[in-house]
Amino acid sequence: MTDGSQLATIIYMSYTPSNLIDAVRYFADTKVCNDYMRSIKWPDGLACCHKCGSTAVYELSTRPILKCRDCKKQFSYKVGTIFEDSPLGLDKWFPAVWAIANCKNGISSHELGRALGVTQKTAWFMLHRIREAMRTGTFQKLAGAIESDETFIGGEARNMHAHKRERKIRGRGSVGKRIVHGLLQRGGDVRAKVVDSTERAELHPIIISNVSKGSNLYTDSALSYETLDKYFLHEAINHAEEYVRGEVHTNGLENFWSLFKRMLKGTYVSVAPFHLQRYVDEEVCRYNARKGKDGDRFAAAMSRVVGRRVTWRQLTAQDGCGFMGLQ
Repeated sequence: MTDGSQLATIIYMSYTPSNLIDAVRYFADTKVCNDYMRSIKWPDGLACCHKCGSTAVYELSTRPILKCRDCKKQFSYKVGTIFEDSPLGLDKWFPAVWAIANCKNGISSHELGRALGVTQKTAWFMLHRIREAMRTGTFQKLAGAIESDETFIGGEARNMHAHKRERKIRGRGSVGKRIVHGLLQRGGDVRAKVVDSTERAELHPIIISNVSKGSNLYTDSALSYETLDKYFLHEAINHAEEYVRGEVHTNGLENFWSLFKRMLKGTYVSVAPFHLQRYVDEEVCRYNARKGKDGDRFAAAMSRVVGRRVTWRQLTAQDGCGFMGLQ
């Protein structure tokens, strides 16, 4: 026997908006938004109290608020998600999730603020909360043909004043820049992480923990990738001489880096080092869902909103790390 809440979930899941305008129209209905949140938080249709865990929960007839018969606590559908404590309705949150999940180069807080009718500061906070939901994690290792590479994020020498360039640029010009290391399974997913250095002690544990032993590992000729032969079928390409030698290349990751940097330079312009990993997670999430449709990418992001939350104090580092400002 299917109760009313389960029936609402089934009815909702039978329809998925195909584009942004459809999503805005569809999620303008508060009941639709609440039914969607119910289907995510309680897939079996049985709502439970966040305070005492009781299933004796019902929705008030006067407003869309849940109440527990046992502990008498009232709570909204947002509790326990990235939307918690937000005064904005889900009818604004859902289009925001749709936009960042499907805009190839991301969406700036100024643009989102104008579209939703909120301030830039509010839109900036919304985007970082959504990026928290876009952060993916899995215990499953990559296998097959794997590419490993790193890139440097920071100001370009040509954009610096001469005296500043002389002081900062050393060697390859990577001094003072943040490092992002990536692993790509050809035809599959990418994993990327901000690291402190390109030293062997930093990169080897990441590669070994994320790649199945015996896989084909392709890298450049950096010394930090040496001695990986005992774990993988490792081959390196010397970029000073060539970029492709049969199957040996890192062009797949180079493509991902180009998309990532295009997003940073073209949309976000200035990113604080403190927040760089969140922007990496955003691009990784979109890239890994590249073969799906807009509705699939939206659903993938929404499936991870529960159990995650980031506060304003954490984002602005007011919890003891110093204020980093809005970037």
